Amino acid sequence: MGTWDSGPFDNDTAADWCGDLDDASPDERPTLIRATLTRTADEDDYLDSSDACEAIAAAAIVASQLPGGQPITSAYAPDFLLDGGSLHLPEDLAALAVAAIDRIMADNSEWHDLWHDAAGTHANAAFDNIRSLRAVLAQPRNGEQITDTPPPLF
Repeated sequence: MGTWDSGPFDNDTAADWCGDLDDASPDERPTLIRATLTRTADEDDYLDSSDACEAIAAAAIVASQLPGGQPITSAYAPDFLLDGGSLHLPEDLAALAVAAIDRIMADNSEWHDLWHDAAGTHANAAFDNIRSLRAVLAQPRNGEQITDTPPPLF
């Protein structure tokens, strides 16, 4: 896997997944995002880094569509979302994205292991990006909070 930075779209796997999302019809995009997040959130065995990279990109897309979410600006993100584009997503995808992020940051995750080995737990830009992404996704909406307390991230 080629990785050039710590953002959600800054690796070959995420960029390829974003290309697939671009190629999908607008009606298929929420289904593709859901399938990606579900595959990661539901993984009981060792989580492959490529699945994690795709889920992080999917979670960033979900977060970008929420209040307080960062707009998509990466050249490697889906073209249809650049420059303030939008995507209508079901509200439950935020909670699913939190579950996927929690799985990525748990034991038995290659992505977590690789970034921990590369940067440690302090001053780890990838972990910081995940924390920020999770915070947006876990914000209360419609009077409900998605999760009370985030799990430890390392």
